[in-house]
Amino acid sequence: MRAYSEWYLDDAQQSLGEMLDYVVSDCGMSADSFMMDFVRSGLARRFSHGDPGVVAGKSGFELASSVNFVVRGSYLDAPALQPLDCSSWYWTGWILAYYQWESAYEFDQLMRWGLTPSAVEGMYVLHEADVSVFSQRANALIAAAQKTEGAPLKRIRKAAGLTQAQLAEAAGVSVRMVQLYEQRQNDINVASASTLARLSRVLGCQIEDLLENPLRDSYEYEVVRF
Repeated sequence: MRAYSEWYLDDAQQSLGEMLDYVVSDCGMSADSFMMDFVRSGLARRFSHGDPGVVAGKSGFELASSVNFVVRGSYLDAPALQPLDCSSWYWTGWILAYYQWESAYEFDQLMRWGLTPSAVEGMYVLHEADVSVFSQRANALIAAAQKTEGAPLKRIRKAAGLTQAQLAEAAGVSVRMVQLYEQRQNDINVASASTLARLSRVLGCQIEDLLENPLRDSYEYEVVRF
């Protein structure tokens, strides 16, 4: 399973490719900064869950302008002069959209683990290779970053300022359980729903934030579920 239906993938790749190409080539903006704006706007999360109104309902120019409006209160009006499909920045957005769909990670996670637009643009030499070559490179980078970062539970617990014992007591679980999940000796992905719910409630995060390489729900599934 992937992040959302493959029906939307081509549109998603084109849209994200156009967005990055436009903001860098025609607006003179930083790709990394604008990607963070994309995340802050909430549109990145909708995009990564396959919301048709975002992945297929907007051109890259419209998506960029929508992001800027949400974050800064104004639409972008620079004319699109850069030819499409031929810049390294278009490929960067195109391949990032593909990898996000394939991996089901959120864009903020990809950024945190080193897959920033500028880092990906530096891999432009792979633009004529099969997408699997990029995926293998990205997987290796993420695995190394995750190893350094530690388990999501540990990172989120520390950010919340809690010790393992404090978290365990507040969530009604054993300290040993918390330790085993943080050390990855037990797989938190197969923890019971009630355990995950208690941990996430204490930590003030979403259940999926605690999972290792979670397969995110599709937009369609979220609509049905909620």
